[in-house]
Amino acid sequence: MESKQTVLGILAHVDAGKTTLTEALLYQTGAIRQKGRVDHRTTFLDTDAAERARGITVYTKPAEFSFLDRNFTLIDTPGHTDFSPEMERCLQVLDYAILVISSVEGIQAHTETIWHLLKQYNIPVFLFLNKADRAGADIPAVLTQLRRRFHPACIDFSGWGQDFSEECKEEIASLDQEALELYLQGASQTQWENLLKKRIAQRKIFPCFSGSALQDLGTEDLLRGLSQLTSPREYPDDFSARVYQLRHEENGTPLAFLKITGGVLKVKDRQKYVPFQKGSLSQETETLDEKIDQIRRYNGEKWQPLSSAGAGEICAVTGLSQAFPGMTLGQEKGNFSPVLSPVLSAEILLPAGVSIPSALEKLKLLEAEQPELSVHADSRLGSIFLHSMGAVHLEILKETVSRRFGWDIQFGPCRILYKETIAKPVMGYGHYEPLRHYAEVHLRIVPGEPGQGILCRSECSTDLLDKNFQNLILHHITEKEHLGILTGSPLTDVTITLTAGKNHLKHTEGGDFRQATYRAIRQGLEKAQMVLLEPFYSFTIQAPSFALGRILSDLQQRSASFSPPETSGEECCITGEAPAASLMEYPLELTSFTKGKGRISLFPCGYRPCHNPQEVIASIGYEKDRDLENPSSSVFCAHGAGFEVKWQDVDSMRHIH
Repeated sequence: MESKQTVLGILAHVDAGKTTLTEALLYQTGAIRQKGRVDHRTTFLDTDAAERARGITVYTKPAEFSFLDRNFTLIDTPGHTDFSPEMERCLQVLDYAILVISSVEGIQAHTETIWHLLKQYNIPVFLFLNKADRAGADIPAVLTQLRRRFHPACIDFSGWGQDFSEECKEEIASLDQEALELYLQGASQTQWENLLKKRIAQRKIFPCFSGSALQDLGTEDLLRGLSQLTSPREYPDDFSARVYQLRHEENGTPLAFLKITGGVLKVKDRQKYVPFQKGSLSQETETLDEKIDQIRRYNGEKWQPLSSAGAGEICAVTGLSQAFPGMTLGQEKGNFSPVLSPVLSAEILLPAGVSIPSALEKLKLLEAEQPELSVHADSRLGSIFLHSMGAVHLEILKETVSRRFGWDIQFGPCRILYKETIAKPVMGYGHYEPLRHYAEVHLRIVPGEPGQGILCRSECSTDLLDKNFQNLILHHITEKEHLGILTGSPLTDVTITLTAGKNHLKHTEGGDFRQATYRAIRQGLEKAQMVLLEPFYSFTIQAPSFALGRILSDLQQRSASFSPPETSGEECCITGEAPAASLMEYPLELTSFTKGKGRISLFPCGYRPCHNPQEVIASIGYEKDRDLENPSSSVFCAHGAGFEVKWQDVDSMRHIH
C-alpha cells in the first residue's frame, strides 16, 4: 500500500529561523493566506500563550500542504534544548526531516544533538541554510563545516528548481560509483532524480538548499526538492499505528496523536493495547479494549473530523483512555526508547491549601503528556519531585500548571539525577509472614550492561512455585522504582532472576509476594557492593586556538576524558566525555572567556560511575534505615505473632535452603 502522504519534520537550533521557514513553506503552497511573524506573535503553529510570549516553539504541531501533486504533513518541533524530548518523540513518525541552519552562526550546539538523533533514527535529511541575506552570512563556509563535521555528502542543491548544475553532478559522481556512470553516460534528469531519491532515502546524500525564509528566497527550490527528491512510503495492508504525542482537552479527554503505519483506521474500530506502567509494559497488566470515538485531522489548532485515516497519515484520536507517547497499535512493533532524558530533579513547592495527593493526581496528567517529567512523591520528605530539562522548562511548567489547574507553584533548587547499581552478583531473600500471611522470595541480582535498566526473568521450577505466582513476582520487580542504599537513587543496570519462592495454600493473600519481593531486592542491596552512577555527556568544543590551554585545563579539572585537540587554521576542536554535573555551567563560561567565539555541544552518553561518590553521598545524606517504605528486613512468625528480622539475619532464617 503506497502512502498518499509524506511526513516531514522541521528541526533546528533555537533562533535559526525554523518557524519563519515553516510560515514561508505554508504560505507559498497556499496552505495559509498570510505569513505570520515570530516577532509579531502571529505565526500559524505557535499558538500557545507561552510560545508567543517567548517567541519559541514548545509543542510539536502538524500542518498540511501540497506542492507539485505531492501531499505533505509538516510537523513543527521545538528548537530550545529544554524541550528536546518533545522534539525527539516526533522523530519516530517522520519520513524525512528538514534541518534548518543559520548561515551566519553555522552549526550550533543543539544542531549537533539533532544531527545525532536523526542519524540514530535513520531519517533522511534535507538542509536549509537560512538567513543568507544577513550580514556575516557565509554559505560556502557553512557547507565546508557541514561536510567536515556531519557528512561529506552534504551537497549544495541551490537552484534545483531551475537547473541541476554540472558542478553538482560532478560532486555527487565523485562520491558514488553509480552516479559516476550516469555522469559519464550523460544521463537524463529523470535518471538522476531516480538515483538521488534512492541515495537520499539511504542517507547517503544530504541536499543543502540556501536562502532567506523571511524574504522567500530559496524556499521554492526547497519545495521542488522535497517534491521531486522524496519517495512515497510503502506500508502493509494490516492496520498498525504509533502514538507520538498526547494532549488533554479542556474537559480532560485524552487526545492521542498518531501515525498510521499500515492499513486503515476507522471511527468505531476497537483497539486493544497495554497501558503504560512505570518500569515495564508488564505482561500482568490487563489489556484494554477501547473504541475509537473520533478521528481528527489537525492543521495547526484547527481540525476536521474524519471517518477513516489511511497508511502514512498523521491524525489524532479520542477514545483511548490510557494512551501514552510511544505506544503502538495493531501490528506495529517496537517500543519507543528515547535517547534524551532529563539529568536534573526539582522539588515542587505547592501553594497553601493544595494537598500532595490531589496535586499528584493532577500532575500525573502532565506526566502522561511528557513522560520525561517522572512526577513522584517522596513520603519521607513530604514532597513531590519531578525531572527537569532546565530553567526554561520549569518556567513553562509553572505557567502550564497555573493555566490548567489554577495553582501558583514554585520549584526548589535543581539537582543532578543519580542512579545506583551493583558491582558483583548477590542473592537477596525476602520473607513476609505476619499472622495469616505467607510468602518467601529468593532473587539473584547480577550487574547488567550499562543502560539496560532492570531486566527480570525466572529460573524457578514450577514444582516449587506455580507459574502464576512466578509471574506475579516478576510483575512486582518491574512495577516500581527500587531505590539504592547509598543515596536513595533509582536502582538500574541489573538483571534480577527469580530462583526460588514459596507460598502457603491457606495463608498467602494479595500483596504478600509484593512485600516479599521488595524486601528481597532491598536485602540483596544491603549485602552488595553498591556503585553510584552519574549522567555523562559526550562533548564537542569548537573554539579559537588562543583559548586551547584554558580549555584543556578546565576539562582536566572537570574530570573529563578527551582526545588530542585537532586544529584547523585559527580554530581548534576537542571531543570527549565528562560528568554532566561538571559541565552544567560551562557553556556560559566558555562563551565568556572566548568572547562569544567558543561553543560546546553536549549529547547524553549514559550513566557511568560517579567521579566524586563520597562527596555526593555526604551531600544527599540519605539514611537508608529511616526509609520505612523500602525495608530490608523480613517478617517471620512464631507463637502466633509476627516479628521483624534484620536483613543480616534473614539468610539463616529463610525457609527455603
